[in-house]
Amino acid sequence: MTTVIEKIAAQLATRKSFSPLALQRATEAIVDTIGCMLAGANDETPRAVMRAFANDISEHGGSALVDGSKASASIAALINGTAAHCLDYDDNFHPARAHASAVLVSALLSLATADYGITGRQFVHAYLAGLEAQAAVGFGVIPSHYNRGWHGTSTVGAIGAAAGVAVLLGLGRDQIAQAMSIATSSACGPKGQFGTPAKPLHAGLAARNAVEAALLAKAGVAGRLDILERSQGFRDLFGGGAATGWDALSFGHDHIIETRGLVTKQHPCCASTHRAIDAARELQDQYGFRAEDIRSINTKVGISAMDNLAYPDPRDEMQARFSMQYCLATALVHRRLSLGDFTPSAICRADIRQLMPLISMSAYTAAEEVGTERLPHQVDIHLNDGRHLKIERLHADGSIQKPLGSAQRQMKFADCLAWAGLNADGDAWQRLMGVEDTTSFRSLWAEVSHSLRR
Repeated sequence: MTTVIEKIAAQLATRKSFSPLALQRATEAIVDTIGCMLAGANDETPRAVMRAFANDISEHGGSALVDGSKASASIAALINGTAAHCLDYDDNFHPARAHASAVLVSALLSLATADYGITGRQFVHAYLAGLEAQAAVGFGVIPSHYNRGWHGTSTVGAIGAAAGVAVLLGLGRDQIAQAMSIATSSACGPKGQFGTPAKPLHAGLAARNAVEAALLAKAGVAGRLDILERSQGFRDLFGGGAATGWDALSFGHDHIIETRGLVTKQHPCCASTHRAIDAARELQDQYGFRAEDIRSINTKVGISAMDNLAYPDPRDEMQARFSMQYCLATALVHRRLSLGDFTPSAICRADIRQLMPLISMSAYTAAEEVGTERLPHQVDIHLNDGRHLKIERLHADGSIQKPLGSAQRQMKFADCLAWAGLNADGDAWQRLMGVEDTTSFRSLWAEVSHSLRR
């Protein structure tokens, strides 16, 4: 009998071509993630990871680190993955409840920057394979896995990314399957770490685990191929009784990036805040009220979002990214959120702190959520002049239902470069957007890195 992992591996090995839409969206996601990675390179968390593994970083390393230095493939994936996720500006992927690209791009980069023979097309195709694998693994355990407290980025993300790395290495379906099985043994990461430096570390650990699982599979290490569905396997331990399993898993002609897509973040904070932010800003633009006109704001979110946003009175910038009160207040006071809003000094601003106590948050009940993948987030605003404004949002800006334009994507990339102190006036964005046509990803990366640091 074919196992779930074997079914996924067969799909990845069989799909040899992708539509122009799939390739375009994959390229956009890759470039967006590289921008987030560059912006995060100087953050304290990836710098701490670099200090921890300083002996493994040298000019003799084969893989590029985001700051321009080099290390082994494993350490490069760990550091770059942490950098990609540390500002919480990287994309979301609902089928896996994961920051899919932070894990995938970091893992693939560690190999592609070490081998002149890997083309841009191979990189993009491996990305799409890893994304499809993440969606397939998530199919059997989401949303119960996430609601139980597991961070899909470091669990589902690692297993799916291992498949993507295996594809980049040119492995066949049997070794792709083994890479996924091995990665299942390293899948971990509790959501209780949200709001701490360990949260972005989850993405780095998942990227490292994916790389190592694929290399181990290539070398002949093997695990059980029924590890997702068997007793004491992934579903049993990580999904619980509410997990649906994979009996209905199927693969259509269209890739998951075409049917579900990714959510490119407009705001550098937890995605659980985004729909409320976008909804409240929509009301503000429509009715023209100011922050000082607000008497109260009530928000209603999903149960998992309520759990994620555990800091109504954040004490540092990490906690602020997981605070509905801080993020929503900042968006309404300054009419946008930027990377500069998440610094130790920014979170203490008096105008923001004055509005935060007026913001409350509640969640749907378990009964309301039964049978639905996700419910709209609601915002209820009472103004001092007696007006009562109410709105709800099912999709955040940046989703395929409300997509960003090319100019918005390029502006975000430029903002990331500026935040990192890199050259934002060059052609890095254009070069990276042409990744599929490059004959050597390593050469492209070297050219882009040089242009950024001129």
